[in-house]
Amino acid sequence: MKLAEFYGGVELCREEKIVYARLMTPHRVLSTCRSSAGGLHDDLMYLYNHQSCEPAGGHMNARMYHLAVDSPEDYKREIADRHSLPFQKCATLGTAANMNNAAICHESFCDLEVVAVCTGGVEGNAGRAGDPAVYYEPQDDSAKGQKDQCGLQPGTINAMIFVNRELTPGAMVTAVITATEAKAAALQELEVASKYSEGLATGTGTDQIAVASRLGGKAISFAGKHSKVGELIGRTMHDAVLGALALQNGLTPAGQCSSLAHLERFRIDERGMCQGIAKLLSRDNADLFEKNFSNIIKDPLTVAAVAALVHLRDKFVWGVLPKSCIPEVMALYGAQISTAVSGKSHRIHDYMHALSSLHKSLDKHAFLEFVYQAFALGFSEKWTDPKSEGCEGDGLCG
Repeated sequence: MKLAEFYGGVELCREEKIVYARLMTPHRVLSTCRSSAGGLHDDLMYLYNHQSCEPAGGHMNARMYHLAVDSPEDYKREIADRHSLPFQKCATLGTAANMNNAAICHESFCDLEVVAVCTGGVEGNAGRAGDPAVYYEPQDDSAKGQKDQCGLQPGTINAMIFVNRELTPGAMVTAVITATEAKAAALQELEVASKYSEGLATGTGTDQIAVASRLGGKAISFAGKHSKVGELIGRTMHDAVLGALALQNGLTPAGQCSSLAHLERFRIDERGMCQGIAKLLSRDNADLFEKNFSNIIKDPLTVAAVAALVHLRDKFVWGVLPKSCIPEVMALYGAQISTAVSGKSHRIHDYMHALSSLHKSLDKHAFLEFVYQAFALGFSEKWTDPKSEGCEGDGLCG
């Protein structure tokens, strides 16, 4: 099925588990394709993105998955033959994402046009550049190396970018840089957590890209952020990544208005967070808190306070703030969480005083425990009048 046609040079189609682009005029292509069509080519006719496995619950087609990993040339040939595409003229991207969830974005300026087509999933394989890795290809095949990718969780952001003007080989590389930065910016806005560290994700461990620029006329020599073509690449890529993740994972900016979304990178889930806070409350308060947990952690003021504290922890980890200030900063911003949960802004100094006596550390377990204490302190007062009843019932005010 034809999806769209752009600038008289590229036709997008979708069939079964594949989205492919037919280059109607000659294009220069730079791609991460693992077959011989990867790298820089001026003679390709097709780019395609293929779903080789299911994103969860095991691989429904283990043979195709292993073929994609171990024999990319054979994988490309089989997919191309299946869809009557010329094998030697194709560059391949592979993923577990559903092709029906592909997002297409188009931008133009004067005579310049850029199109980005993205699929994406980040629930299993999101990572931050520099995270610990498991895949290693030794120089000597007889040497011991880690080459098995089967243990990796599915999750890939794939992009095909089309430009209606010729880009020089160097500009093709800067186009990839710009697109990659745009992807990282989209993930930052969504607060996507790395699955391999405590940082925010900048992509996934298996991301792939192909950039195609139509040949002919004066070539553009630079596609960085200061150039108009770079701006269009950045905008289309950013928006296509957001669109693909909304379709594939239900991941949206509004949906990330949750305290848990900002704490997930510390390996905590909804059940663990709820229980961690409830154990600090009296029995009656704990029962009430558990029944209303979802609403409490999605309150915008509470989300803002949690996000602020998590970001300040990053500032300490990165060395922006001196670690000697940890006690004061955490007590102050922890009190903001307590205030948001209780709704009693006039009590912020009391909350700060109560939290100042608690242990504070950048260790993720200690940090989470401090956040739980701040939640419990606020909730213990939410439905009481501290002037008449005090807040000793949950043992937090001291």
